[in-house]
Amino acid sequence: MAYQRAPTVVGVPNFNAVEDAAALRAAMKGFGTDEQAIIDILTTRSNMQRQAISQAFTREYGRDLIEDLKSELGGHFEDVIVALMTPPEEYLCQELHRCMEGMGTDEDTLVEILCTRTKPEIAAIVDTYERLYDRPLAEHMCSETSGDFRRLLTLIVVSGAKGARADEAPADPERARELAQELYDAGEAKWGTDEEVFNRILAHESFAQLRQIFEEYKNIAGRTVEQAIKAEIDGELKDALSAIVECVEDAAGWFARRLRRAVQGAGTDDRALVRILATRAEVDLDNVKLEYEKLFDKTLQSDISGETSGDYKRALVALIGPA
Repeated sequence: MAYQRAPTVVGVPNFNAVEDAAALRAAMKGFGTDEQAIIDILTTRSNMQRQAISQAFTREYGRDLIEDLKSELGGHFEDVIVALMTPPEEYLCQELHRCMEGMGTDEDTLVEILCTRTKPEIAAIVDTYERLYDRPLAEHMCSETSGDFRRLLTLIVVSGAKGARADEAPADPERARELAQELYDAGEAKWGTDEEVFNRILAHESFAQLRQIFEEYKNIAGRTVEQAIKAEIDGELKDALSAIVECVEDAAGWFARRLRRAVQGAGTDDRALVRILATRAEVDLDNVKLEYEKLFDKTLQSDISGETSGDYKRALVALIGPA
């Protein structure tokens, strides 16, 4: 069953863009910056409200709010605030572009952004990417990845752009049984795995349809699709297919585990922390937070507080909301 998405940031009632713009201008004007005022305003407004503040700021003061914030702030705190001020699709496109530019490709980020989103979300990313970079996302990705991993990501992007099967359409049980059988025949029922079939079905079908397919798979195979993928497939493709399966069944759990990886081990993966908290706050961060505590017996807030400091920590904790 799909879980009910619960955000931690929903915007404020009685919103007044001009008042917020004036408060932000006051926080940055003169000697010193009032970082707390910036946090209090921007972590509680929705992205749509932040865009309205940005327009009001330009209208009232003839200045660019993001440029002013960048000139006043620094480090990871600046990264959080700029992420919050950017429309979500644009921000994700910037992150995709960054992870494919320069030396080597950051496959983890590709998987995190592309394998966890619904068809309508992917369609918005594809349109925005071409508008921002004057180059199709699929083409850029093809030049930076290879093999079955490349084929899977390309299928996701192309089927998302076509809106292949509207995500709102109810699942078709008969079709689910057929596709579950196809998955079984392509993996466990034969010697060697036909990755092509896994790629096609997992990239093309809506989340609702996949949920039903995975149920049927369990009936046929006596184990989960996820167990089959982990046993039959390896490398980047395994990570990508597993991410799709986990996000169909429990996106909050997937993002909770991704956050745990970001705060554990040598050094903190600040980019992942900022990206996940900024982009999931208005989607399902409340679910992620609850799942995190269930999985790791610690609150997300306490783990992030232990790994970050100063205004950066205060901004992230504000996005997470009360424990």
